[in-house]
Amino acid sequence: MPRRKPRQIRPDELDLWNKVIAHAEPMHPSRPVPAEPKPAPVKQGPAMPAQKSFRVGETSTPAATKHDLAPKIDAQLRQQPVRMDPKRFGQMKKGRLTPEARLDLHGLTLAQAHPALLRFILDAVAEDRRLVLVITGKGRVRDESGPMPERHGVLRHQVPHWLHSMPLKPHVLQIAEAHVKHGGAGAYYVYLRRMRA
Repeated sequence: MPRRKPRQIRPDELDLWNKVIAHAEPMHPSRPVPAEPKPAPVKQGPAMPAQKSFRVGETSTPAATKHDLAPKIDAQLRQQPVRMDPKRFGQMKKGRLTPEARLDLHGLTLAQAHPALLRFILDAVAEDRRLVLVITGKGRVRDESGPMPERHGVLRHQVPHWLHSMPLKPHVLQIAEAHVKHGGAGAYYVYLRRMRA
């Protein structure tokens, strides 16, 4: 719908308005007249660095580094300090401990996987289990033809983050990549804290 042009005030209307305001009295004469608010100064953000030119059809990063864009979850887990008994941790990493329960998240979306993981871990804590296995899969390898990099194995990267966040964080003592016989890079051992009475 086209916008209408504002109508101009006629001279006779302006004369009438001036007569009205000449005889008007303020309703609350004791109140101070508010000052005109000053416009807030516009904050300037940090200067953007100069961007490299980009041509249509180019990839944003060299193919060799595309898989390196997402933080290496394996490296992050290896850098974690060992919070559980070191001997038991060694047995767990070698696949000598049998998980007491397992959750397979294959084929689930992030929206489906998150509540399933919450329910699984909280149930395991309530049942006083110590070692559970969460299977995420390694993720599909997709066609690399697009200019935007894609993270492979979204669940594989997201599950450790969820385990380190509330409400699961207080219950999780250690997370480690599973041994090959329990799924290897496509699964995680989750060692739970004992419930205090």
